[in-house]
Amino acid sequence: MVTHIDKPEKVVVIAASAGGIYALTQVLSKLACNLPAVVVLVQHLTADHKTHLHEYLSRRCFLRVCLAKNGLPLEQGVIYVSVPGHHVRLKGGHLVLERGKPVNYVRPSADVLFASAAREYGSKTVGVILTGTGRDGACSCQEIKAKGGVTIAQDEETSSSFGMPKAAIEANAIDYVLPLDEIAGKITDLVRKGVGKKTRKVKEKSRR
Repeated sequence: MVTHIDKPEKVVVIAASAGGIYALTQVLSKLACNLPAVVVLVQHLTADHKTHLHEYLSRRCFLRVCLAKNGLPLEQGVIYVSVPGHHVRLKGGHLVLERGKPVNYVRPSADVLFASAAREYGSKTVGVILTGTGRDGACSCQEIKAKGGVTIAQDEETSSSFGMPKAAIEANAIDYVLPLDEIAGKITDLVRKGVGKKTRKVKEKSRR
């Protein structure tokens, strides 16, 4: 008997590069097991090596973690980890993996994932740019904002490499600039209170 799985109503897409494994662990390990959203992440890794990132995160997260597979249906409360050497997109409540050409010199690319999330989920999208070099994710964060979604960037003080967050901030594509230890809380608040219900949305920078 095949069980029908409804498409989750909200999505959190996260991208990281240099220093990203530590940053991802700090954010994802603080998300509760009943988070009412699906989480899909891109971590820039060498394409010719098999990744064990999903296994590493599984031991540290309350949410279920699995490796992204082509055609896999999206389930609420699950973290899907990108596969090195493959772009990942969201389409019709499923994951789509494809080789394609590198975007921003990387594959998987945050811009590919984030743009698909903006198209599929619109104002129900939270986009998060963590530590990393380059500018992957900057353009697609603009798309998320244009669709009514919300974007977050890790601040410079807590980033190992500030290239990706800085590029997105300078593109006027970020709503909240936060230190690493505050990002999980902001994701939870946005998802639980209703992404897209923006009565008064302002840029934030934590004062320490």
